[in-house]
Amino acid sequence: MEKQKVLELKRFANQIRQETFKTIGYLGVGHIGGSLSIADVLAVLYGDEMNINPKDPKWEERDWLVVSKGHAGPAVYSTLALKGYFDMEILKTLNRPGTNLPSHCDMNRTIGVDMTTGSLGQGSSSAMGICLGNRMKGLDNYTYLILGDGEIDEGQVWEAALFAGHRKLSHMIAFVDYNKCQLDGTTQEVCDLKDVAAKFREFGWYAQSIDGHDVEAISDAIHNAKAQDEKPSVIVLNTIKGKGASMTEGKVGSHNMTINEEQLKQALSELQAELDQLEG
Repeated sequence: MEKQKVLELKRFANQIRQETFKTIGYLGVGHIGGSLSIADVLAVLYGDEMNINPKDPKWEERDWLVVSKGHAGPAVYSTLALKGYFDMEILKTLNRPGTNLPSHCDMNRTIGVDMTTGSLGQGSSSAMGICLGNRMKGLDNYTYLILGDGEIDEGQVWEAALFAGHRKLSHMIAFVDYNKCQLDGTTQEVCDLKDVAAKFREFGWYAQSIDGHDVEAISDAIHNAKAQDEKPSVIVLNTIKGKGASMTEGKVGSHNMTINEEQLKQALSELQAELDQLEG
């Protein structure tokens, strides 16, 4: 990948984090940790990899994204707004009465959201159905799926994984946000996941494990996945929950936390300093 493109994607990821902090800051509380940890993969998908058209969100030949960990909606909303799906001012309405930006992703409310999610595990089955349905229509598009690491404790995820492997859904590319923290503890404390990539391989998937905050590594992994013609692919993203701000990084408590004006100011200052360093 060219250096300019790498810089562009890093800048985009930083912008996603800043807007996500602002969005949750307007409300004063929200799922910040798991939103920040997927900013880099969202930047790569929407900034380079996905075949999309913000002016025609329902374009049949588009690539689809199912964010099964639907509570990370704030990061998705920030990304969609930055890509021009809707006005940036709408981000101020997160989870308020009458909003089109509910706490969890909702395809009936938010322009650009491909699938309603939030009941953990169910997004995996939806994504497999979407992928198979598009193949049956003769479409050559890809279905992307983002799973949380705590979420893959759900048996439904593995039922869907078994189905995808059996059906050889080669246009299915899943990501596991392996930030190692879930709602009320670390994944090791709650239910040790051990080698996630190896588990998917046993279900017939092509599996890779990478640094989930390295945009170039994410891009390369997606290209490797697209080279598979008989297997679904999973990319295990080794991430840090709450990535981008000292008050949230690596903290279980950042899963859903209050953010006051002073904390928001501090977080934005840290992220802006990171952006300035990139530009420098």
